Amino acid sequence: MLSDKSLQAILKKYTTSSAPERSMIGTVMRSTATMDAIKGYILNHDLKPGDALPTEAELCADLGVSRSSVREALRQLAALDIVTVQQGRGSFVGSLSLEPMVQTLILRNALDQSSGKASLRQVVITRKVLDLGIAEEVVHEFKGTQNPELHALVDTMIERASAGCTYLDEDIAFHEALTKFTGDSLISQLISAMWLVHQAFIPGLGTPASDELLATAQAHRDILLAAEAGDIEAYKKAIDAHYGPLAKIIDM
Repeated sequence: MLSDKSLQAILKKYTTSSAPERSMIGTVMRSTATMDAIKGYILNHDLKPGDALPTEAELCADLGVSRSSVREALRQLAALDIVTVQQGRGSFVGSLSLEPMVQTLILRNALDQSSGKASLRQVVITRKVLDLGIAEEVVHEFKGTQNPELHALVDTMIERASAGCTYLDEDIAFHEALTKFTGDSLISQLISAMWLVHQAFIPGLGTPASDELLATAQAHRDILLAAEAGDIEAYKKAIDAHYGPLAKIIDM
């Protein structure tokens, strides 16, 4: 059970703060503590997305805090997609997606256009690290398989690139398919999240040259062929080639 005594002890440290400042500090700390307690409840009870949480009254009693603290904590957890609050039904464990992180990164870039390329560089580096990090697992899972749907995606990418067109939908579908073979949902979410941020930055770069589009599209084919052949070195080499044209654009 949470107690205000610990909060009061900490607040005594702020002896130079005015009464309003101390009140604000106490409110923030109480809200944070309540959020942590609710997250602890979810973990301790092994709740999954969609599972119901106790009512506000029950949380107040269990955590020893006011209803306003519980409501504020639930509001903040909802913003993080940790909790979903449904009017008239109660609170539930949220989908725990990475959408809040995506929106934060997109906003961060929008607020500082002067460092747009620097932000994109960080995103691309993260994407490449993730792709290389799962390389061995992907190659292991793909070795000896045939994947006509992925080959069809690559054919579409090459066709569009040859016409000087981009292929964003096919690109993300290709990478999502690779990660699904690993069975790691967190990696899949991270790669998808980084791609969404990447996609938000793309308009500021302009349309890549046709040869760069084609080189990247063909690198996707090399990635797939290397995975099906079980050739880890060729796979990693194809990943490098995949990011080469983009690295050139953003001066990596």
